[in-house]
Amino acid sequence: MAAQFRDTAFGQLVRLLSNRRLFRYPDEINPSIWEKSLQTDDSTDRDLNGSTQEDSTTRNCEPEQKKKSARRDDIATPAPRDEKPNGPRTDGLGTARLVEDGKDVYLVDWYGADDPENPQNWPELWKFLVASQVCILNFVVYIASSLYVPGETGVMEEFGVGEVVATLGLSLFSVGYGFGPMLWSPMSEMPQLGRTPIYVWTLFTFILLQLPTGFATHIAMFLVFRLLTGFVGSPTLATGGATIADCYGPARAAFGICIWSFFGIGGPVFGPLIGGYVAPQHGWRWTIWVFTWMCAFVWLLLFFLLPETNTANILYRRAKRLRKATGDNRLRSQSEIDAAHHTTRDRLLVLGRAFTLTFSEPIVFVVDLYTALLYGVLFIWFESFPLVFGGTYGFSVQSQGLVFIGIFVGGLLTLPCYLLWVKRVLVPSVAKPSFRPEHVLPPTWFGAFSLPVCLFWYGWTARESIHWIVPIIGSAFFAVALVTFFNGVLNYLGMSYPTYAASVFAGNGLFRALFGAVFPLFAPAMFKTLGIGPGNSLLGGVAALFVPINFIMYYYGNKLRGMSRHARHD
Repeated sequence: MAAQFRDTAFGQLVRLLSNRRLFRYPDEINPSIWEKSLQTDDSTDRDLNGSTQEDSTTRNCEPEQKKKSARRDDIATPAPRDEKPNGPRTDGLGTARLVEDGKDVYLVDWYGADDPENPQNWPELWKFLVASQVCILNFVVYIASSLYVPGETGVMEEFGVGEVVATLGLSLFSVGYGFGPMLWSPMSEMPQLGRTPIYVWTLFTFILLQLPTGFATHIAMFLVFRLLTGFVGSPTLATGGATIADCYGPARAAFGICIWSFFGIGGPVFGPLIGGYVAPQHGWRWTIWVFTWMCAFVWLLLFFLLPETNTANILYRRAKRLRKATGDNRLRSQSEIDAAHHTTRDRLLVLGRAFTLTFSEPIVFVVDLYTALLYGVLFIWFESFPLVFGGTYGFSVQSQGLVFIGIFVGGLLTLPCYLLWVKRVLVPSVAKPSFRPEHVLPPTWFGAFSLPVCLFWYGWTARESIHWIVPIIGSAFFAVALVTFFNGVLNYLGMSYPTYAASVFAGNGLFRALFGAVFPLFAPAMFKTLGIGPGNSLLGGVAALFVPINFIMYYYGNKLRGMSRHARHD
């Protein structure tokens, strides 16, 4: 347990203040610990040529020859003393060394298959704790977008602005948390930074920025800080799935990512419900304070209980400690070996990776566009539900928030079915050699059809002559699309682009946020001009046009990935 506390923000702060006398790493107590895994294991099988076959995950420091072609060579058999300078050589430990650009290099890896610092070896309780924290963080940041919606009327009255300007408080926040991950997610993949510092300190900044937001004296000040808070509060919206995958691996992470994304759905759904009771009683500013308190509580959890999960960062810091303890500069992590040939241009490309992958990969672009449509419809309903249930059915502001429970109930019914499919079908298939990422897509077929059904049902039953429960039941089918499609495509993107998962998720988050920002701005005018039925029919028709995409990805996704240099090739 101390190993996990040591890698939290609190543990790192304690190490800094104690000059690294507290929460010490095993290699700081015994700097020679890495040498144990270099000893030749007589029990390993050798092939006919005499070379040792080893699992790379069971080695601590491996000799490595890093060619500029980025190909990683296998470990060579110890060679005679008169080996040529560029060939493999042995040291007193009986291991081979290869050279990188004429220099000996030892690759710093895990201390065996059961290394306690490897997130996938952590106790199940800690894995659950990490996953729970990123899920809760996902919820409180997403709820910050929609909890404000019931307070829009108060903003209009206090600042003397129109409906569209007041809606910008929702839209600009969405824009902010759409663009934020485009920076934060690639940064979280940088070994020098890792994920935990970005989570902790961006959320801390997010909380501080709520003060000028809640105390805004004019509309421009309010809108600017809504944009900024969305930007700095956004890392978990894209990186949370990568954190879960760090701990559980691809197969089990499918469960975690599903639940994590469901928390992201719950935030926008419960926002109007809570805000509907807060805004009429205490004013729009209290909609800001409510989620600020939520985020402050979550920040305390992250500060004390969220360890670093990025393996590249963990091994990067291990290599630095070993060099300091032994004075041997040949010890390098894989990320340092790779970075040795990186230029400033390469580092800028890493920061821009989320943009480039989004627009250069056809699979990523189409999936992002589809999920954005789904997300835009959800945000349109923030404006549509008050028109229907407030105008047509005469619900109070408080009761209008309750109608979103229909979507939540639909999600509660759909989620267990999806998780059962993951357990019974997906997890066993992942273990088979014939598995390919497209095998996670069949549930999206149900979501593809449920979205247009939901829109037509809701649109044409929202009238005085039909009981209000009927359109609410129709809205529940929207949750089928949210759960099956969101989780299916997020798992698909993560498995198809495992090396760039956080950046791909960031691009997906940008598309969703932009649609979530734009759709509410034209929703009132669209519904007032076309009416609730025709307006939803228009959206349902667009959703129907996207249905074939699910089947195209399933049957031809493997070929499309084969044409990409970034995607996984089967």
